[in-house]
Amino acid sequence: MFEKILIANRGAIACRIIRTLKRMDIRTVAVYSEADRSSAHVLEADEVVCIGSAPAAQSYLRSEAILAAARATGAQAIHPGYGFLSENPDFAAAVEAAGIAFIGPSPEQMRTFALKHTARELAQRNGVPLLPGSGLLEDAGHAMAEARRIGFPVMLKSTAGGGGIGMQLIWGEDALQDAYARVDRLARANFKEAGIYLEKYVQAARHIEVQIFGDGNGQVVHLGERDCSVQRRNQKVIEETPAPNLPDAVRHALCDTAVRLMQGVRYRNAGTVEFVLDADTGVFYFLEVNTRLQVEHGVTEEVSGVDLVEWMVRQAAGESPIAGYLHAPHGHSIQVRLYAEDPGKDFQPAAGILSEVVFPPDARVETWVEAGSEVTAYYDPMLAKLIVHGSDRADALARMRSTLDATRIYGFETNLAYLRQIVSDVTFTQGRQTTRYLNALAYHAPTLDVIEPGVQTSLQDWPGRVGYWDVGVPPSGPMDALAHRAANRLLDNPPGAVTLEITLSGPTLKFNTDSIIAVTGADLPVTLDGQPLALWCSHAVRAGGVLRFGSLSGAGCRAYLAVAG
Repeated sequence: MFEKILIANRGAIACRIIRTLKRMDIRTVAVYSEADRSSAHVLEADEVVCIGSAPAAQSYLRSEAILAAARATGAQAIHPGYGFLSENPDFAAAVEAAGIAFIGPSPEQMRTFALKHTARELAQRNGVPLLPGSGLLEDAGHAMAEARRIGFPVMLKSTAGGGGIGMQLIWGEDALQDAYARVDRLARANFKEAGIYLEKYVQAARHIEVQIFGDGNGQVVHLGERDCSVQRRNQKVIEETPAPNLPDAVRHALCDTAVRLMQGVRYRNAGTVEFVLDADTGVFYFLEVNTRLQVEHGVTEEVSGVDLVEWMVRQAAGESPIAGYLHAPHGHSIQVRLYAEDPGKDFQPAAGILSEVVFPPDARVETWVEAGSEVTAYYDPMLAKLIVHGSDRADALARMRSTLDATRIYGFETNLAYLRQIVSDVTFTQGRQTTRYLNALAYHAPTLDVIEPGVQTSLQDWPGRVGYWDVGVPPSGPMDALAHRAANRLLDNPPGAVTLEITLSGPTLKFNTDSIIAVTGADLPVTLDGQPLALWCSHAVRAGGVLRFGSLSGAGCRAYLAVAG
């Protein structure tokens, strides 16, 4: 067994790998960029090496710097995690050429599955059902001819694409020319192999994948399937296992097909075979193979009792962890991905310093953040994976709702409220989600936007911070506690609920959800969508409404805005 392993990654996956390696009594080496100098994986590892500046191209994608770090620290193996260099065959080959074990499949197996058009050819040879599609396209004219043969709608794909990059859904001939130019440009900008091909688009599609593990000598086992249909712009948001509403015959056929395909290449280590399943017909088709550990591997671990990272390490060390394994899942597991993004603003990325981070202790949380963590725009916006396990799907779903309700994360916008909405939505509750499900789910943002902040506008609660005079800290809280409490009483809020305290000149606010408000305190002009608003009474505000405060006048120096709930 290895004595020291380098993790060529960052964030949640680096922390998760370190946890298993510590349990196995293997020393860990973390690599980090200058932006990650205080990140959790750096603090948790036994040894650390800085490999460059913040941009990934200057740090986590620098294979020569990672190899140098492995040599300098005496690491005997490298675990790539997911993303970055995890599916780069040249990196894997360089690692093995340096006499260091690469924890993953062989470089040749990576190359076989890296290009989607060659993966399709291999699948066809092994009797794996394929969607109608094309070979590599020569130009837009060739694409048009093939699309007419296949039949619209079609998906235009880069053969080297991944993570939703280099994919375009085309509904008709009029959109193909521009789509081809766009995908071609993205493919050339992002991937070494810039080939493009077409596949038939299944409108009522479910994304089902099978976790497999091979010993490199022809033995391959499966660890069940996962439903990854809850996606936004081809990026997974929620995953679960077993897949809901899937007939046992289809479940077994999916797993048997995945095993047969991977036996055909004598696959070694962890991998995932992805399928598109037509929800209307129950027929499934090969999509692609991921030659790495998946982000969603945790749900498989929860129902199988297997530590996939440990299996990967043991296989790379020459052991055969799958000997005698037969998949017998227990219960149901669901994972949600918590992202630094604002669903109320078309999911634009968010960044900054987290002021509060609280996760419930009874959930499995894979994360790299805590209160005080700085989240930059340099890397993937995932903050955490929240994973629950229940006796069945209903139990797991109830546990996930409780987990999300108990999670608190502040400092900037995240998709936490969006996740709460999804797991309470009837489509997901009934297990009827397809890959287009989120396209039709309107997000109800329980927020308001600050258009103009006003002068010294602040949040206040009552009675505020008291009882610290002995250490030199004066009391805080609303200056006009009576007006503060009156605003809350008008809305049946608790008297201590937070209000917006307005000083001198007030803010301009846009409400993103239907609300009920009350304004009390000093006299000042207030308008709602341009119409005057009376103080000291409650008012309904529609989503999209703009509340504008003027300047205080007359007696008093503070006004208060309370929002119901």
